[in-house]
Parts: sequence; C-alpha cells; structure tokens
Amino acid sequence: MPEENKEKLHIRLHVYDTDMTVNIPREDEELYRSAAKLISETINRYASYYDGRKSEKEILYMALIDIALQLVREQKNNDVEPFVDILGKLTSEIENTLKD
Repeated sequence: MPEENKEKLHIRLHVYDTDMTVNIPREDEELYRSAAKLISETINRYASYYDGRKSEKEILYMALIDIALQLVREQKNNDVEPFVDILGKLTSEIENTLKD
C-alpha cells in the first residue's frame, strides 16, 4: 500500500468558490485541473446569467446537467458498436464470397 501512495499526488484545486485538496494519480493532474476549470467556468456562466433569479443550488444543478450533457453527447459520438456490427457483417460476406 505505501507504493500505491507514491503514485498519488496531493494537489489543491479551486472549484468555483471552494478550495479542496485531493489525492490523484500523478499522470491525471492536468485532467483534474482542467475538470476543475470547466466546472468553475460553467457555474460562473450560469451564476452570472441567473444572478438573483435562481438559488445557488439550482445554479449548481444546472451546471452539473450542462457538463453531464456534454459527456453524454461525447459518449454517443464515440459509440463504435454500430461500426463493429457492420464490419462483422462485411467480414462474413467477404469470407463467404472467397469460399465460393
């Protein structure tokens, strides 16, 4: 277990209006910092638009939905299952044609 901790990096992230410390894999530091920046920017955008009209909790949830929607869209765009099916069918057709 001590070896596992050597691979971890202890960093401080500023997320919106909160500073937090996290232990992360050393190789993921840039990703964590980018994620914190994305969260902060998204919340700030909603906070400035809905200032005084929505509660802080609603603004946080709106930002969360916005980021989650980006993730879901990206996952949908990266879905390779339809291509795998088509390639499987094409491979079968090619193999059958070559047998004849």
